[in-house]
Amino acid sequence: MTQQNFSIEFFPPKTDAGVEKLRATCARLSELKPQFFSVTFGAGGSTQQGTLDTVLEIRSAGHDAAPHISCLGSSRDNLREILQRYKSHGIKRLVALRGDLPSGYGDFSSSEFHYANELVEFIRAETGNWFHIEVAAYPEMHPQAKSPRDDIDSFVRKVKAGADSAITQYFYNADAYFRFVDEVRKAGCDVPVVPGIMPITNYSQLVRFSDMCGAEIPRWIKLKLASFGDDTDAIRAFGLDVVTDLCDRLLDGGAPGLHFYTLNQAAATHAIWSRLNLSRG
Repeated sequence: MTQQNFSIEFFPPKTDAGVEKLRATCARLSELKPQFFSVTFGAGGSTQQGTLDTVLEIRSAGHDAAPHISCLGSSRDNLREILQRYKSHGIKRLVALRGDLPSGYGDFSSSEFHYANELVEFIRAETGNWFHIEVAAYPEMHPQAKSPRDDIDSFVRKVKAGADSAITQYFYNADAYFRFVDEVRKAGCDVPVVPGIMPITNYSQLVRFSDMCGAEIPRWIKLKLASFGDDTDAIRAFGLDVVTDLCDRLLDGGAPGLHFYTLNQAAATHAIWSRLNLSRG
């Protein structure tokens, strides 16, 4: 059986209290020995320094870390500088995304980059094979894609541009993931596609995030969560069951690993990991 790899995602904290909280979260989750931690990057590079600081702190604790890098609203010169900074610190893995326009930037057409495949091409042209490049995948279709075929074609372009592997948007329908992987394999892409996993701990927050990113919450899950009202313990217990079952099905079906969106919280990811009895190290 092919080695399955597991990774964990954080966002750069904006306050001293957030820094301390993330430090504790990282310490607890590092016990699980994930392959790497990734750190998100704000629209137009708005968290550039925070992303780098967080990545360097994770690395200083002895763990591999991968900064996200986005291109929409960024210039070639700015991205070139960021790439050189990452190289100078010995960072070898990136999560390359199109990203979002920063507030007040203007329209989409004014950006030097429009799509993630252009960013991947740029990284390869500037740095060769220095970086292992992760890109995004959307089992339920990117919310701005014109059609499912258009979405698959977009993913194929990123892989052909030089991506090494992919991490998906979170989802709760395993069939969507397996069908997506089948489609990209038929299109000639054989890179690993790692499912993104969002633990369920807060119903209103989950609905808000899902509306923003286009992830579907299956009707039966939504109704069940809504029925719990403000009973946070019931929501977390149900969410733990649902997401653990999803992970089990994905891994049993051949998924090459799991990538956990933690929202800088340790408890739910740690509990799911423990239930799955994932190998450590």
